Amino acid sequence: MRIVVNTRLLLSNKLEGIGWFAHETLQRIVKAHPEHRFLFLFDRTFNTKFIYADNVEGHVLFPPTRHPLLYRLWFDWLLPRKLRQLKADAFLSPDGYLALRSAVPTLAVMHDLNFEHYPEDLPRAYRNYYRSYFPRFARHATRLATVSEYSRSDIATTYGVPEARIDVVYNGIGPVFAPLSEEERRTARAEFTHGAPYISCVGSLHPRKNIARLLVAFDEMLTQHPSDLRLLIVGESFWWDDRMKEAFNGLQHQDRVIFTGRLGQEKLKQALGGSTALAFVSYFEGFGIPVAEAMRCGVPVVAAEATSLPEIAGDAAHYCDPFNVSDIARALHEMCTDPVLRERSIAAGLKRAERYTWDDAARTLWGSFERMARDAGLHLDA
Repeated sequence: MRIVVNTRLLLSNKLEGIGWFAHETLQRIVKAHPEHRFLFLFDRTFNTKFIYADNVEGHVLFPPTRHPLLYRLWFDWLLPRKLRQLKADAFLSPDGYLALRSAVPTLAVMHDLNFEHYPEDLPRAYRNYYRSYFPRFARHATRLATVSEYSRSDIATTYGVPEARIDVVYNGIGPVFAPLSEEERRTARAEFTHGAPYISCVGSLHPRKNIARLLVAFDEMLTQHPSDLRLLIVGESFWWDDRMKEAFNGLQHQDRVIFTGRLGQEKLKQALGGSTALAFVSYFEGFGIPVAEAMRCGVPVVAAEATSLPEIAGDAAHYCDPFNVSDIARALHEMCTDPVLRERSIAAGLKRAERYTWDDAARTLWGSFERMARDAGLHLDA
């Protein structure tokens, strides 16, 4: 079978959440299924490290797609023609975008619908595109996959797609993530905070990550309970909006907040593993990979009691109301000062993290692809 795959988010040294999902699952799938030909479709010159096996071909379809106008050009017009040219038997899209003008059977992975519930968090051009096209993508796809039971239910309810057509493929945790030794933890603190203990927060500075409220909550906690704690924020600052500016400018303890920008996997492990706790108070998540990574590193988690996070973290996290600054401050203080709570959370997190592996994710995604093929009447041995 000739399987065309949307790999436009496989960007060297720039892999983010969906890009990591594609990278980790696809490299396993193509190696496990040499009987099929995989045609990876990039939107720019690509790094050959993403050609994972001999049964993979790399193709480039310009121009790069980083704006809704270019999404329309690429997916509405250029992609259908390319699918015909490549004689595609099936199309796999790890980011959920599809060619509505093509009849090729498709599996689309939709990670979450944050833009449907919080459209104000996105620039107008993007939210208009997502809210116009993704309902059509959901109905057009032969089958859908998503990363949590929460998202499965949300997609089914919001778009009227039967849950039976949606499979759950949990994210995995990279093999780099593991608990640090005490010496490694000291080294991490020396590097990131000059030796001071710190709370970590991992994620791009997108409004839904709720970092503006986290800043205010951290400030409130330090005012009520003075300590040497710092707040280390790891992630790209794409969305430094008015809410972030107002929150940061109003802090009494600005000098306690450190922004690292994006970190590679090894540095991220160090930053995460050296922290006293992870604060992940996002008010909308399809999965929340940093929560799973923290659990694997033996770091206790303070998480928002919202959307998919209780499903992913279970009894391993200490929860708070993401819309209540004082409640976030409470949860942070309790996690940083209660040794019984910390030890219980660490032990529960290490156990729960065992369920999230990229090997399982790849097998589950391929199982969804096989169901899609059967739904479409395709023969997988062809």
